[in-house]
Formats: sequence, C-alpha cells, structure tokens
Amino acid sequence: MHKKLEKIFDWCYPFLKKLELGETISAYLSLFVNILLMSIIAYLIYFVFRFLLVTSMVVLAKKTKTKFDDLLVTNKTAKYISHLIPLLFIYKSVPIILKNFVYWESVFGKLVGIYIVLLSLWIIKTIFHALRDHLKQNPSYSDKPIDSYIQVIMIVLWIFGFFVIVSKIFDIDTGKMLGAFGAISAIIILIFRDTILGFVASVQVSLNDMVRIGDWITFDKFGADGDVIEINLATVKVRNFDNTTTTIPTYSMISDSFRNWRGMLDSDGRRIKRHILIKVNSIRFLTETELEDMKKIQLVSSYIENRQREIEKYNAIHNIDKSLLVNGRNMTNFGLFRKYITQYLIQHPGLNQDMILLCRQLQPTANGIPLEIYTFSNDKRFENYEYIMSDIFDHIFASIGFFDLEIYEMPSDKNDGFAI
Repeated sequence: MHKKLEKIFDWCYPFLKKLELGETISAYLSLFVNILLMSIIAYLIYFVFRFLLVTSMVVLAKKTKTKFDDLLVTNKTAKYISHLIPLLFIYKSVPIILKNFVYWESVFGKLVGIYIVLLSLWIIKTIFHALRDHLKQNPSYSDKPIDSYIQVIMIVLWIFGFFVIVSKIFDIDTGKMLGAFGAISAIIILIFRDTILGFVASVQVSLNDMVRIGDWITFDKFGADGDVIEINLATVKVRNFDNTTTTIPTYSMISDSFRNWRGMLDSDGRRIKRHILIKVNSIRFLTETELEDMKKIQLVSSYIENRQREIEKYNAIHNIDKSLLVNGRNMTNFGLFRKYITQYLIQHPGLNQDMILLCRQLQPTANGIPLEIYTFSNDKRFENYEYIMSDIFDHIFASIGFFDLEIYEMPSDKNDGFAI
C-alpha cells in the first residue's frame, strides 16, 4: 500500500521541478496539490463506503428478525465506521505527503492518530448502546442495570484510549505507560472512588436482586417514593408519584435502608392496616332490651342469638345473680361492634378473603383504645386501594353510633374531647 501511495503523491514535486519553479515553491505547491488530492480521494472513499455500509446495514436490518441490527442503524454505527476508513487512508498518506516537512509530519501524524483512537472508541460506544437497547427489549434483562455494566466497560476503554493517546503524543511505549499506571493506581482509585463504589453497589444490587427497573421503592432519606426508571453506575433514578424525579446514589442502596414494594405487588393483596381510637368511657355492657334492638342489624343478628344462649346457659349453671349487670358473662357494645366489623369485612367484595382478615383491639393508650383493621385488598393499584380503604372506614364511622360508641379526637378550646 505504501508504494501505491507513493505513486499517487510523488509525481507532483518532480513535475514542478522540471518547470524550474525552484525547490521551495515546488515543495509548497506540491504540498498544496497533494493535500487537495488526498482530501478528494478521502472524501470519495468516505462517500463510497458510507453508501455501501449504510445501505447494506439497512437492507440486512429489514431482512433479519433480530432487532440488534436495527438498533445499529439507529445508533449510526455504519456511518461512523465509514468515517474511520478514509481516516486510515489519511494516516498512511501523511508521512508521504509531508516527508519534506518533518516537524509537520510528526504533528499531523499524531493528530490523525489521536482522532482515529477517539473515533474507534465512539464506534465501540455506539455498538454497546445498540446492545444495551437490544437487551432492554428482552424481558429477561429489562430490569437489570445494563447501563452500569456498559459504563464500566467504557470507562476501562476510555482509560486505555487515554494512555494510547498520551503515548502517541510523547512517543512513549504503551507498555511502559501501563506500567506507570500501576504505580499511580492508588491516586486513580482515589479519583474514581465514587465510580468504583457505584460499580460495586450496582453489581451487589443486581446479584442480590434488591432493586429492579420498574420497582416501587420508598427512600425517606432522599424523599423518593415512586417507580425506578433507571439504574446506572452512579445513580438510581426514581420517578415519584407527583411526576418529579429523585436521583439516589447507587451506593446508598446497599449502605442505607429503603423500602421496596415489589413483594406486595407480587402478592395476592395489598395490606390495609389502620386503626381508630375508641373512648374508654363509651364502652359498656348491653342490656337485654338493647340486644333485642340490635338483632335488627343483619350482620350480627344470628351471632347475638347464639351468643345469648351460651351466656344464659353459663349464668344459669353458675347461679349468677343478674340483678346487677356486671355479674357473670355479658356482651359489650365494643365486642359486638368488633364482630359486626369482622362480618362486614368478610362480605366486602374488595378484600382478599384468602389472606389475613382481622378487626382487633390493641393495647389501650392515653387517647383511647385502638380498634385496628388488618386485612388485604384484592386490588393493589394505588387509587383503587385507597378507595377500598376509605370505603371501609366510611362505613365504620357511620355505623359506630348504632353501638353507642364514641371515637376520640384531641381536645379543642370548646370541649374536652370530641365524640362521634
């Protein structure tokens, strides 16, 4: 190839000397003609190879079933490769064209070599981007931190490219440069500390399956509450439910505590766990007359009848004096209300009856006795979940008065407590 290039570019200087233009003028005119000729040839090479590569890539992408070649077209890989081929031609031509200009031969040779290294790295980057987009379309890899792995590979390649460029500029052997790199590795580790920590964290997050793209996470430290949309080397991006975006350092995913709701979304129901406070002084025993009236409440009518028979039998066996209501066994308005709410939950169409369903009393507090609903909704979507939970508690608030119970609220200026 070197001899062919000499035939292309070595004719001009002898021709101009025959015209007796002088060595200096002949040299500079020859340089101008050769640069012009090299530019024309380089452009023709670029035009031909761009047409061939881009056209063949587009045709291949249409004929094949895989989407990878389509993504290579989208990322303009063939176009950048077509830039590389004329650059190689220029790189080989510069020493011949500038052989009479030693200094400029060295300068332009280095510049073209540097540009070839940078362009090669850019071509590799477009291939990796196409690979990333292809893997993300595969359900098996859609929730994996592909960006992190590609970023690590590209960082290594850019570091290698940097040493190649430095060795070109200062005419240092690349092997010696890499040896020097080992000596200053401690400084490099310090400089790229966050990158290294991010890489280690992203690998651990991936291997331990802590977070996937699409997971709903809550990270109170960073105010994040939404879906993970991106996991890369340095950060995890979360789109919050108010459509804002929170950026979390990847390393924080393994060093700090956060909540991942994936387990709930993968389960058969979403938990409802909420309580109301019942005023203690509103809890009392129920009289026979009140129980007869409450039999009209259909959800507990059969329960009241069965329970009354059990209590009457027990009191009769033990000769209980029922002239005083506190003697023996009795039903309370609070206990009956718990049973009523339990029956209401069992019949509620929005709850999963195959999972835990409780209406329970918690330890009394200074503000009253907590009555907690612990159950799971069928629908895990946020808006429907909130609707189901609100519907349940709307019914609780509306029905509690039928059992002569009161809900505690904090005292105000006008009264010492508010009861519903």
